[in-house]
Amino acid sequence: MARVKGAMMTRKRRNKTLKLAKGYFGAKSKHFKMAKEQVMKSLTYAYTGRRLKKRDFRQLWIARISAGCKQNGMNYSTFMNGLKKAGVEINRKMLSELAIHDKAAFTQLTDLAKSKLA
Repeated sequence: MARVKGAMMTRKRRNKTLKLAKGYFGAKSKHFKMAKEQVMKSLTYAYTGRRLKKRDFRQLWIARISAGCKQNGMNYSTFMNGLKKAGVEINRKMLSELAIHDKAAFTQLTDLAKSKLA
């Protein structure tokens, strides 16, 4: 049987890692061993970051809704409770957009929430 040498695939694999490490500081972009370690770390950070992004945006939306509620004499939790009792199903992202860009519509929603709680 013919002898198979792995130089071609090894070079391909290394080049793929070095391509991912492009732009890293110092030897991390040039030396395979250091590049491999940094790429593994970077991919882990990227994975974690994609999960944290969802959490961060939800937190931002809630802060914006809360600020809008305070202007209308309510707090966030009673506002959300009132909307739930009124049967209004608008997600937090859209509520925060209303609180920023369409204050009149947001005020109507707070009035609706107040009326359902009273």
